[in-house]
Amino acid sequence: MEKMILVVATRNRGKSAEIRSFLEDFPVEVKDLNDFGPLPEVKEDGLTFEENAYKKASFTAKVLGIPALADDSGLEVDALNGAPGVHSARYAGPRATDEENNRKLLEALAGKKDRKARFCCVLSLAVPTGPALTYEAACDGIILEAPRGENGFGYDPLFFYPPKGKTFAEMSRHEKAEVSHRGRALQELKDEFDKVLTWIRKRIEEEKTMRGLGHDMCRH
Repeated sequence: MEKMILVVATRNRGKSAEIRSFLEDFPVEVKDLNDFGPLPEVKEDGLTFEENAYKKASFTAKVLGIPALADDSGLEVDALNGAPGVHSARYAGPRATDEENNRKLLEALAGKKDRKARFCCVLSLAVPTGPALTYEAACDGIILEAPRGENGFGYDPLFFYPPKGKTFAEMSRHEKAEVSHRGRALQELKDEFDKVLTWIRKRIEEEKTMRGLGHDMCRH
């Protein structure tokens, strides 16, 4: 069976590698935005993870003309009323580094005893015509007072997962994928990916049929 191209709407190579490993047994070639030329930035101004995930997936699918998978993930900290939430990636500013975001989080939590938090993830898989499938999951943990571990990205060095006794940054990619918010959402996607591929192919065929009808109407 010919491989279908699926683009992950991110330039974060760690994130796309994580997704690629989940889908390696399926007839898909997973690319990310680094494989394409310059593209306009999507304005992530949605109020929820779901809105932002759909905006990124739908925009990328339409611009590139191929199915696109996007995730919007973030950290919700109880003592900060759910912040940084949808602003997690730019908590310390529009071009903030992971280190800057982590530093701001530690400053915001200074002196606070309640350090409970959860990572949330929403996946949106869209086709160029607009329809999308949605998957979501969460993972509960605790924010440490100092970073630990060298793996992962984002807030992983601060996010301690009690059942494993490690931060996400102390886990291997495989360990993290088993328990993380994104790992759980991706597992849901993987569990029904055969059906997802059928759904994508059906949408693409419908689009071709509609284009064909449009050409016929123009000729008449």
